[in-house]
Amino acid sequence: MSVYLPEGYKSSLDLYETQSSISFIKRVFEEKLTKALSLKRVSAPLFVLKATGLNDDLDGKAEAVSFNAPFIDKECVIVHSLAKWKRMALYNYDFYEGNGLYTDMNAIRKDEKIDNLHSIYVDQWDWEKVINKEQRNTAYLYDTVEKIHQCILETLDAIKEKHPSIDTKLSEKLYFFDAEEVLQMYPDLDSKQRENELLRKYRSVFIKGIGHKLSNGLPHDDRAADYDDWDLNGDLLYYNELLNCAFEVSSMGIRVDENSLVSQLKLKDEEYKLQYKYHRMIVNKELPYTIGGGIGESRLCMLLMNKAHIGEVQSSIWDEETLSYCKEKEVIIL
Repeated sequence: MSVYLPEGYKSSLDLYETQSSISFIKRVFEEKLTKALSLKRVSAPLFVLKATGLNDDLDGKAEAVSFNAPFIDKECVIVHSLAKWKRMALYNYDFYEGNGLYTDMNAIRKDEKIDNLHSIYVDQWDWEKVINKEQRNTAYLYDTVEKIHQCILETLDAIKEKHPSIDTKLSEKLYFFDAEEVLQMYPDLDSKQRENELLRKYRSVFIKGIGHKLSNGLPHDDRAADYDDWDLNGDLLYYNELLNCAFEVSSMGIRVDENSLVSQLKLKDEEYKLQYKYHRMIVNKELPYTIGGGIGESRLCMLLMNKAHIGEVQSSIWDEETLSYCKEKEVIIL
């Protein structure tokens, strides 16, 4: 069992207050995010046809839950996220530069390692925005990350005003680091250990450049080759004081263009994906240049309400050992 509950932990909110606060946080954050990034809400699929290549491969190895749809006799896959679908949607819906979309994304990641922060059920705000070629740079990426950070801080203020018993603290100052820079700071640690040490010191951090191999021959973390540009992406993390660890809230980035797509597919030996319509449209410069990402809904609720286990803010499936342990500690799992 990889679940840990701090000694003496007790949620400051009861079950009813928790459920009410989940709804409140989601409403407040959505309103702030859509205003900050000029986003419009759209409907999104729970599954896509496997042959389209639109599902997100995450680290490039994740296996999707699949089923055959008899009425068309084709294989469908439950989405991991909507990273590629959103870019196609911006094209199909004729969004123009400076505007974007967001949606509630619900996914099943059956191979996810289960612990305090992870579940096989994933819910996140998936968002995507049209940019121009000149905005494909670090400065634009960082400016967008800062806007999301401010939305999170403002949502925290709102929920603490509603429930003064919540004592969550987040650093207002956001620090930006390149993944190679973090490696040089902590060369003897693995990537997760590096994140933990970095966040204990800086509290609110964005780590840029995830996917390419670093000077130690390993990437900071694996990323699929066909949505984020590995030079212009990253993770937004906060220090979770309750669990004493780095806590990822968002993975995001400027998306691949016609050059970075081909070069990254070569690095992964996945050039066969260039046969898919989505990939051909990028190479042919038909799809818009975009920036986008996912922001964990349960993750954000867990962080802002200072909960110790993600099962306190979402309904999923847990092993009996985890359920028994949480019951013994009087922690309510939804």
